[in-house]
Amino acid sequence: MNRIDTFVNRFRAWPLSIILVTAGLSALIGCAGQPPVHARTILQAGLNVVRLERDPDSSSNTHPTQLTPSEVGSLLRGVRVWERRNLIHRTFVGEAPRKRAFRDEEIAFLASPLTKALAQATPGERVSFHVSQATDTGDEETTTGWLSVRDPILYLSLREAHDIHSPGPDIGKYDRQMPNVPEASAAFDVIFEPEEYLAKVTSAGSLFAPDQREELQIRYREALSSMPVHPVKDSNKTPNHP
Repeated sequence: MNRIDTFVNRFRAWPLSIILVTAGLSALIGCAGQPPVHARTILQAGLNVVRLERDPDSSSNTHPTQLTPSEVGSLLRGVRVWERRNLIHRTFVGEAPRKRAFRDEEIAFLASPLTKALAQATPGERVSFHVSQATDTGDEETTTGWLSVRDPILYLSLREAHDIHSPGPDIGKYDRQMPNVPEASAAFDVIFEPEEYLAKVTSAGSLFAPDQREELQIRYREALSSMPVHPVKDSNKTPNHP
């Protein structure tokens, strides 16, 4: 009996479960060996970045999308965030005050590269952004999210909204009982004003991560037809905390 016959006979004797597990591991190894899909950076200045990346939620976005920086800035100007409070907290102190999710200097930094990114995006991509600046106490304040368009809806997701944390890796952000598990950022709610142009708000998070994700679905063309459009100065400078 030659070596090939011997191998075939041994293969036939393997339990089906072993064969399936072996096939599964081979598939995983093959996937792990594939090169990662890299994002396309539109603008980066320090820790502030706007880039195009694969959209895990949709492969049918209506990209490319043509908007002006002033239109993008006006839409960002309409986004409001506020601290999420439970029923007991609201009973004693009321709802937290709403504030703009994007300050003027952040809009000045984001509007132009977001416009360029939407104009270059493919249907399978979304636009990600990250703006970060130092606070007066030396901490870091971060706003992070994504943009995509599926006409007539603009999808704006926020993972962080002026979240304050220590700059860089910080052991204080980790649970001492469970090392390497970061603490959750302060929970927040989000809305778009005028609210009549808000089609839907969804809230989600990851099972294995503390980050929340608040998504606004905005009828953006209708909103722009009735909202005042504020001129935006193109600025590639890093936003400064007031």
